[in-house]
Amino acid sequence: MEHQRRSAKRLSPDSDTEDMTMLLAPRLAYFAGVARTEHVTRAAQEIEVPQSTLSRAMARLEEDLGVDLFTRHGRTVSLTPAGRTFLASVERALAEVQRAADEVRADAHPATGKVAFGFLHTMGAETVPGLLQAFRVDHPGVRFGLVQNYGEAMIEKLRAGELDLCLTSPVPDAPDLVARRLDEQRLRLVVPADHALAVRKRVRLAEAADETFVTLEPGYGLRRITDDLCKEAGFRPRIAFEGEEAETLRGLVAAGLGVALLPPPAFPRPGVVELTVTAPRAAREIGVAWLRGHPDTPPVAAFKKFLLSRRGTLLPA
Repeated sequence: MEHQRRSAKRLSPDSDTEDMTMLLAPRLAYFAGVARTEHVTRAAQEIEVPQSTLSRAMARLEEDLGVDLFTRHGRTVSLTPAGRTFLASVERALAEVQRAADEVRADAHPATGKVAFGFLHTMGAETVPGLLQAFRVDHPGVRFGLVQNYGEAMIEKLRAGELDLCLTSPVPDAPDLVARRLDEQRLRLVVPADHALAVRKRVRLAEAADETFVTLEPGYGLRRITDDLCKEAGFRPRIAFEGEEAETLRGLVAAGLGVALLPPPAFPRPGVVELTVTAPRAAREIGVAWLRGHPDTPPVAAFKKFLLSRRGTLLPA
């Protein structure tokens, strides 16, 4: 057919997949309706579009594909072999679109929706479970997709749309993010139980200038804070080990590998003593961050409001 030759010339096998998708997508549901009923008038009534609109859409679909999908028999139609092949894939595609639509609507439901929430490793043992338990008193059906990671990794996930909110430290300052300070956490100098400083309750950080430190890896917020505090105290720490998890560092301190600047543990750890640092002031800010301009679903908005209501009470005193 002449219209098939014209279409084949316009949409050759080398045509971009994206171009073909843009052409076909709006008409796939129309095609499936006509194929199901084998009657254009009946399909138009079911789909609730004018028959003329549906007829033109089917003619344009065949033109764009360059093949005949239907054989016409007066008011009725039947699928050609090409039409049957096309229908099988169209039905799978439409079912997948419906599944995706159902999923995103379910995630946005005020009572049973989902929040993608990230938090620091050091907040996973006690703080975050307590927050979720308190939130679910009034929102028992809300679901959470949880990510535990270091601050920079969570910020990347925020920007990629993989997280709605995250608890992080330091509190980020970037034009594409909104961040709110929630609380402050004092850091302690953790030393082995048999260390010379272990008999003390308080210490100036400069007194640890000659010690070997175990720290988190570069890129972690707590590592940057450790480096900055040591610099303020007048020295550069000698690093024996760089890890990814604070409790691992505590274990290494207990084993005598070095000392560490860490937030308070969720549970007491044998073999170490935790000293208050009097100078410089050793603390880290904990905040919540989200992507600027990103619209909140009702469950995300509710959880964000809940977190902001916990300012100053997020962490144990």
